[in-house]
Amino acid sequence: MEMSFRWYGEDDPVTLEHIRQIPGMTGVVSAIYDIPAGEVWPYDKIIKLKKTIEEHGLRLNVIESVPVHEDIKMGLDSRDEWIANYKETLRNLSKAGVRTVCYNFMPVFDWTRSELDAVLPDGSNSLKYDNETVKDIDPLSGELTLPGWDLSYQTDDLRRIIDGYQTITEDMLMDNLIYFLKEIIPVAEEEDVLMAIHPDDPPWSIFGLPRVVTNRQNVDYILKEVDSPNNGITFCAGSYGADPSNNLFEIIETAKGRIHFAHARNIKWTGHYSFQETSHLAADGSLNLPAIIEKLHETGFNGPIRPDHGRMIWGEEGRPGYGLYDRALGAAYLNGIRDTLNNR
Repeated sequence: MEMSFRWYGEDDPVTLEHIRQIPGMTGVVSAIYDIPAGEVWPYDKIIKLKKTIEEHGLRLNVIESVPVHEDIKMGLDSRDEWIANYKETLRNLSKAGVRTVCYNFMPVFDWTRSELDAVLPDGSNSLKYDNETVKDIDPLSGELTLPGWDLSYQTDDLRRIIDGYQTITEDMLMDNLIYFLKEIIPVAEEEDVLMAIHPDDPPWSIFGLPRVVTNRQNVDYILKEVDSPNNGITFCAGSYGADPSNNLFEIIETAKGRIHFAHARNIKWTGHYSFQETSHLAADGSLNLPAIIEKLHETGFNGPIRPDHGRMIWGEEGRPGYGLYDRALGAAYLNGIRDTLNNR
């Protein structure tokens, strides 16, 4: 497993100098953040990002993510135009030497939480999802904006898009995902790029919008409908694990050989469809992270892995979920598990 770290570019308060000092850290997971969803990523911008990372003794090993335009998700007549752009971006990434692309198919909103700085018993704070709170939120009111959300939409555009999804069922959304995959995976094969779809976070419907990358059955369907080694998943323990009915070991077994990227984090279930993120330590959360990493190891996963969302500890302030200190502790924890498994 290649230890990796998410970096949000030059504006990230966590610098590449900091990341390089984490023991065992070799990979950087990043993206180009100033290009609107659906537009082609220019080759020169990809190369600039890659060289910046390499100048710090690290390697750009995963792009997370190349956003999928809403017209593709909604299955509109214009989707082929946007898919053509996506293919061109994949070609440019391949030309620059990028071999793994993480993406998601969540309608409108990326990962969602109801609180960004919920206090934990030890005095640190972390991301929290409370189902009752989210049910009372109007996404059009602007009262909730989160890192990762595309805030380029005007309110009228956002209302139009959300209204458009009201006639789209989960089956229809899945059909649109399969259509997209059947178009892009042949290009990924030609360009030697591994596509790794990220699960919905959380893995259930929010704001009345359908979600389909949620459980073992759907993962199995996605992989079988487009049966190519280049069509794989990002195994995110915290996303799949937010739903207690998901058996993470069965998901790993189902996707064996097709897991191209892994996110390791822990969460504690706090109620029905409610959870708070914790340290990576198994004793602090509801997920047995060492056993999960062992299962990945047993099934032959040897790709990039990164410590996912961390707490804010020791007075650090920064991008919620993406501070330096706790994610560095998470990397050290993962290094210990990895070294133990490799030296048995």
